[in-house]
Amino acid sequence: MSSRASKTSASMAGTFTAKYVSKFGGSARRSVVMPPKKPIKSKDQKAKAASGGGKAKKKKWSKVKARDKLNNLVLFDKATYDKLYKEIPSYKLITPSVVSERLKIRISLAKRALQELQQKGLIKVIDKHHAQVIYTRATKAS
Repeated sequence: MSSRASKTSASMAGTFTAKYVSKFGGSARRSVVMPPKKPIKSKDQKAKAASGGGKAKKKKWSKVKARDKLNNLVLFDKATYDKLYKEIPSYKLITPSVVSERLKIRISLAKRALQELQQKGLIKVIDKHHAQVIYTRATKAS
């Protein structure tokens, strides 16, 4: 019985090998080549290797330059107030944003200043919206 069992297992093994060779190519008898053994590391070396080893650089999320903080005036000084009455009525397009940028004052202060100029008749309203008011210079005809 033992001779019969060994023949069946040998024939099955041959069939498996033949299928493997036909399916994956190459020879049925391959020798496995092991890579060379790595030297044994100490605990300190293992910890260093696990922590990253300093090869990978830390990711930088933002490369955008930080904007300088605007230091605009909250109240008028004499020079800025004179500039308001001298220059602003000559602009073709007058908005709180334009006034704020050119005179270096806050938007809220620019809005109040433009209301004052409008009441005195130096500028007139073109369009009024809840977020932005657009003015222009007052012409001699009006």
